[in-house]
Amino acid sequence: MTANEARQLVKLSETDRTVALGEEDIRGFVVKDRDGEDLGKVEDLLIDPEGDRVRFLFVASGGFLGIGKEHSFIPVDAVTGISAEEVTVDLTREHVAGAPEYDPELSSTQAFQEAVYGHYNYTPYWMEGYFSPRFPPD
Repeated sequence: MTANEARQLVKLSETDRTVALGEEDIRGFVVKDRDGEDLGKVEDLLIDPEGDRVRFLFVASGGFLGIGKEHSFIPVDAVTGISAEEVTVDLTREHVAGAPEYDPELSSTQAFQEAVYGHYNYTPYWMEGYFSPRFPPD
């Protein structure tokens, strides 16, 4: 893999892997923005199987009984805290709403991931100089 090549990401739920410590599995937790506003729930974690790291939160919002539900990718770099059933990110609701629209056909492409990282002003994990955040944060 070169420094400019993204790895294929997969949903944790679609693998036989688990979160190292079960109590650190945040799937189902409510995601709050920096102002305490609800952004949705962590539906899944997108992992880089080669690097053995969580790269994005797959967040679902809206909808009723699964109909009309919207999805967002939020880089784990934005996570600032995790408490009982809640994940806080250093973003605003408006910023998340303006992110590249989720498309299952494109979500694992380098171009889509690059657009998401760029939107949130984070360095992509495959670029030189990237520093992987501790996940979950302290």
